[in-house]
Amino acid sequence: MNITELEKLIALMETSSLTEMEIGEGKDKIRLSRHAPMIASAPVHTIPITPPPAVGQSAPLPAAVTNPAPTATEPSQPEGHVVKAPMVGTVYLAPSPDAPAFVSIGQSVKVGDPLCIIEAMKMMNRIEADKTGVISMVLVESGKPVEFDQPLFIIS
Repeated sequence: MNITELEKLIALMETSSLTEMEIGEGKDKIRLSRHAPMIASAPVHTIPITPPPAVGQSAPLPAAVTNPAPTATEPSQPEGHVVKAPMVGTVYLAPSPDAPAFVSIGQSVKVGDPLCIIEAMKMMNRIEADKTGVISMVLVESGKPVEFDQPLFIIS
């Protein structure tokens, strides 16, 4: 099959309603397929509407817009340097399942000390402290997946 025959097949497919075509000539086979592009739907925004007040009642006054108070579900992080995951993978806080953790809360670390291991694509990547200080918070659980740039530790 030469290029001109292939161009004719593509033109035939473009002018017809075919979505797939397979042609064989001897040992050679070619399969053409086209799929309708996916159309992303626009997000739907809802606007709350309050019904008008009944006759003889006054309309409720709108609430003042202020900065929302922090909720109890938002954990507060102590001040300090945040060590973030440099890659996506599975984090391990100890070198092996039966070994103690590399670091614990309250432990002093210096630049280059191992903090954890992130397994990515079957490679074990050692994550080291990039600042001298004290581990004030461990933000991940061993054996759990982590995302790129996810906070792992806080060093005070």
